[in-house]
Amino acid sequence: MFGKTVVRDMISRSAENEADRRLFLKSAGVAGLGVVGAGALGAGAAAPAQAAGISDGAVLNFALNLEYLEAEFYSYAAFGEGLPDKLTSGKGKKGGVKGGRQVSFKTPAVRRYAEEIAGDELAHVKFLRTALGSAKVSRPAIDIQGSFTAAATAAGLIQPGQTFDPYANEDNFLLAAYIFEDVGVTAYKGAAPLIKNKTYLEAAAGILAVEAYHAGIVRSALYGKGLNKAAKAISDARDSLDGKTWLDQGIGYSGAANLVPTDKNGVAFSRSAGQVLNVVYLNPKSVTKGGFFPRGVNGAINRSA
Repeated sequence: MFGKTVVRDMISRSAENEADRRLFLKSAGVAGLGVVGAGALGAGAAAPAQAAGISDGAVLNFALNLEYLEAEFYSYAAFGEGLPDKLTSGKGKKGGVKGGRQVSFKTPAVRRYAEEIAGDELAHVKFLRTALGSAKVSRPAIDIQGSFTAAATAAGLIQPGQTFDPYANEDNFLLAAYIFEDVGVTAYKGAAPLIKNKTYLEAAAGILAVEAYHAGIVRSALYGKGLNKAAKAISDARDSLDGKTWLDQGIGYSGAANLVPTDKNGVAFSRSAGQVLNVVYLNPKSVTKGGFFPRGVNGAINRSA
């Protein structure tokens, strides 16, 4: 899949230890580089990333936490089941998933959207776990039940004491998906400057593109259903969680669509890891758990802004 030169560069610039580098060489099908070749990459290889503060491994593990969340949500909605257990192990405390069930879609196109997105998110989990090797974090505890009620209440979609069920119908499903997709796009764009390894950066850019396609699909479907007001309420709620800077936009109004949220230069917004955690923790304060991750995410990057 990768040339030997590319693999050497990928491993030598990563933040993983020697054992992890050897594992990656083996799993990448370049064992022919040999123990001597792998060892030559060993001492000091992690220094550049560590010296800069946040390692590539930490950034990828942060992304993996988000992909766990999205994969569980979409897999349950589309197929009625979550991730297989073999894709949930790793470093950190492994948690279960609260909630989730199959949606009874009425529109064939929306059902196919859900199935395709579920497949993409599953592939993202597999890819990141492989790239990280033994450094990958386990799936943290995830709440895809009560967290949606909290988010919908904060957005004013429901009144305190009421329940928002994202699996009750396809409209609710799309609104729930809208919470994730725009956050995913801004998260990957915000993480891009932190990634030092060019191969990892290219992969992250590829995932960003996929998440942007997903966001466009969801935003278009919501607009087509006339759910502009509800989408704007969610957008405003996200913006209230991630700080004073305006980083979110609704999908438009009946007379004008806004399916691609950008700044005045036509550039997508970025969120820092901390701001992303503000949204998924459903808390504007600096905390280490809450919302969709009731016990927090696994890995070095775990505190909201």
